[in-house]
Amino acid sequence: MCGTPHMVSDVMTHTVASIGRSADFKEIVQLMEQWKVSALPVLEGKGDGEGRVVGVVSEADLLYKEEFHDADPDGYTQLRRFSDLAKAGAVTAEELTTSPALTVHTTATLAQAARTMAHAKVKRLPVVDDTGRLEGVVSRGDLLKVFLRDDEEVAEEVRREVVSYRFPASYSLVRVQVKDGVVTLAGRVRDTSLVPVATRLVRAVEGVVDVKCELTRPARRPEQ
Repeated sequence: MCGTPHMVSDVMTHTVASIGRSADFKEIVQLMEQWKVSALPVLEGKGDGEGRVVGVVSEADLLYKEEFHDADPDGYTQLRRFSDLAKAGAVTAEELTTSPALTVHTTATLAQAARTMAHAKVKRLPVVDDTGRLEGVVSRGDLLKVFLRDDEEVAEEVRREVVSYRFPASYSLVRVQVKDGVVTLAGRVRDTSLVPVATRLVRAVEGVVDVKCELTRPARRPEQ
């Protein structure tokens, strides 16, 4: 058994700027500057934060207008970069939107959100509920907040959720120390075959940076 992992809802930012499909180009740029963000969720409806997420407009989508501002692309470029040129000529969020939107659910684990971000190479994800409505936004920085957990808080979770279940007979003989997020397991356990499993479970505890295992079998008593 192991503790319940942190979810996106535990670390996400609840107050988030968003836009509707009809938002114009300049309005989008102004909102990004005002909120100091590099992307905005696009919502169905008026964009008041209550609608369903239908896409995202990022700085990259907007930069095509500047890239092709004074360019006269040849036929090959027009074919090869058709979608980029279309965004260069866009004037509303609906024309700029990258869809379908890449989102994450409020109940997703931080590991799941991190994998989604890494795979898609994005810095932020809109967070949605079961109906696809915007609940907030989670960033790379938000996912790193678990590493701010107090060392003793991490140690207590390791003792409670890992050591007490994997080594109940040796619980009093196992010492758990945490320094700067690095967990050290030391002492003696009767069944060392469980050590790799315990190490893996400790590594899965939120906030753990690394695990050092110094668990050994009890010393044999000398024969009489």
